[in-house]
Amino acid sequence: MSYLGESIPKLGFGLMRLPKLEDDSIDVEQVKQMVDLFLEAGCTYFDTARAYDGSEAAIRQALVERYPRESYQLATKIPAWRRETAADARSDFDISLEETGAGYFDFYLIHNTGGPRTAAFDKFGIWDFVKQLKADGKVRHIGFSHHDNAEKLDEIMTAHPEMEFVQLQVNYADWENASTQSRKCVEVAQKHGKPVIIMEPVRGGTLATPPEPVAEVLRAESPDRAFPDWALRFAMGVPNLITVLSGMSNVQQMKENLQTWRTYEPLTDAELDALRLAKEKLDELLDNPCTNCQYCMAVCPKSIRIAPIMESLNRAGMYGTDNGKFWCNFQTMAGGKASECIQCFQCESACPQHIEIVGKLQRAAELFE
Repeated sequence: MSYLGESIPKLGFGLMRLPKLEDDSIDVEQVKQMVDLFLEAGCTYFDTARAYDGSEAAIRQALVERYPRESYQLATKIPAWRRETAADARSDFDISLEETGAGYFDFYLIHNTGGPRTAAFDKFGIWDFVKQLKADGKVRHIGFSHHDNAEKLDEIMTAHPEMEFVQLQVNYADWENASTQSRKCVEVAQKHGKPVIIMEPVRGGTLATPPEPVAEVLRAESPDRAFPDWALRFAMGVPNLITVLSGMSNVQQMKENLQTWRTYEPLTDAELDALRLAKEKLDELLDNPCTNCQYCMAVCPKSIRIAPIMESLNRAGMYGTDNGKFWCNFQTMAGGKASECIQCFQCESACPQHIEIVGKLQRAAELFE
């Protein structure tokens, strides 16, 4: 039996980490090159969001204004937890439509369920709102992205059977993770008969450039295989898959990921064993599971550079304290240091990875400042 999105190519273009220019604006010309390569290869799915600063406007210039609307699928998301009122939350749809110029969205997602964020969608009636958008023909398919455990996912899917798909964080590092519960979440989606879109297949880039103990394990099994290839092939093996979103940041990454997609073969048992060992090595080194989504930074009243500081702690674990300190000082030279935290805990409420950020910031201040 076919399922929603079965015919969509299994590599999707995640527009969260687009290339930047020196002034920190999005490099639209490079994005155009990436879009061209992506479509020429036969891939069609693009994923943006209101929460991805500048992404919707950039994809209008790079894609919507340059290609026939029927030649691709465009997804975006509604982040009600960022708004104070139902009217403001619902207005995000019209803003997205104007920013992208897309006319309609093929896939429209309730963005980032889990923890206290789910309550905002309930409070503002967003579930009914997106159903009405579909009934009005403004979106083709409705679903949600989820950053919480499998039990919470089951509750949401039971309460909202009208949701047609779910977007989940899935990668070999999080497959058996006690917090993310990638495997269990995929199984819940299967139980409810819903197809899956995968996000964070390389865990914010961590699995693309793994530390040496992890790299040694993978090279021992397959010396010539690129590290992102391992991660993408793992994700592409998930059943009932709509697509795997790769947050590509330059033309070279696009070319490499397209090659993985073109030559995809399921992982062998020996390769799966190597990934299990690689995960064990990675768990020994990482301080936290930050994926650099920066939702924490969006709500921080002190503008602390939380995501780079979390990366600094991971760099310290993987490459040594001096490396972490150098990165932290470089990222906070203009302000936003860990020691400026006032312990309001807004960051922890926004964090989809459930990181105890306040304690991590205290530790970073002690290590790096």
